[in-house]
Amino acid sequence: MSLLTPIDSTALPVPLAQASGGAMEDAAKPGKANPGKDSEYLSTLERGLKVLRAFDATHPEMQLSEVAQVTGLSPAVARRCLNTLVQLGYVAQFGRKFLLRPEVLSFGTAYLSSMNVEQVILPPLQKLRDDTGDSASMAVLSGTDILYVAHVSTNRRIRLGANVGTRFPVHATSLGKVLLAFQPEAVIAQYMAAVDLQRFTERTVTSHAALEQRLQGARETGYDSALDELDYGIVSVAVPVFDANRKAIASINCSTSTTRISQDELVRTRLPMLREASAEIGNALQRWPTLMHSLQHN
Repeated sequence: MSLLTPIDSTALPVPLAQASGGAMEDAAKPGKANPGKDSEYLSTLERGLKVLRAFDATHPEMQLSEVAQVTGLSPAVARRCLNTLVQLGYVAQFGRKFLLRPEVLSFGTAYLSSMNVEQVILPPLQKLRDDTGDSASMAVLSGTDILYVAHVSTNRRIRLGANVGTRFPVHATSLGKVLLAFQPEAVIAQYMAAVDLQRFTERTVTSHAALEQRLQGARETGYDSALDELDYGIVSVAVPVFDANRKAIASINCSTSTTRISQDELVRTRLPMLREASAEIGNALQRWPTLMHSLQHN
């Protein structure tokens, strides 16, 4: 039976044991090495991925020296990585500048199609969007960030847009805080040791004590709500998505403009719908084990 075919949940094997902890995925961010290197670990591949991930909205195009600086690689190694990526069609060179080519989109498209994200995750999010008029998203942990794996938006314009593949800091988002709150203690401790609690607005959580308090509140209530924490004019509420072992593997939220609704009203009206959508996604993931395992934070 193909794992990409939905199966009867009663026929599922015994679920994987819940992880008691794990290293943060530092390799998910440019310049961060995987702490668990072994004889099977390819440093050359790591360097190439560092170079690809170095390009972003802040660095849409860079010279060789800039790539070396951003990635922490030597200029010689960065040059070899860039030349290889140019020959493979993932990077273009114009004069002394390097930039990504559309070919890199194939990675994200391959994940979405092979994991059946649109079939499994999008319908509950679309219902949230249609019932509330809010944007709805699903994210997973990626280092000290969250990574959007699904997103449905409205026609309303908000200052801070999000799409599949968008990364935001955990501490400045409801998606991030509620997901981190339900991680094993070892994961939370490693996050706290690694994170730079950057301030984005006057309401951003910037102290470890305040963040610990928010995480405790999320564990007690089962949700987190953010108002003007990542950018002004945005309010959101998020809940975790659990696997069969009650391990939080993702989070979903509703977000909208503060001109539409107050934070208290958003929590009161959206929370029941979010919890229903979370349960629906969690149940669906048991019938799509490949997608579920891909979302699990090791």
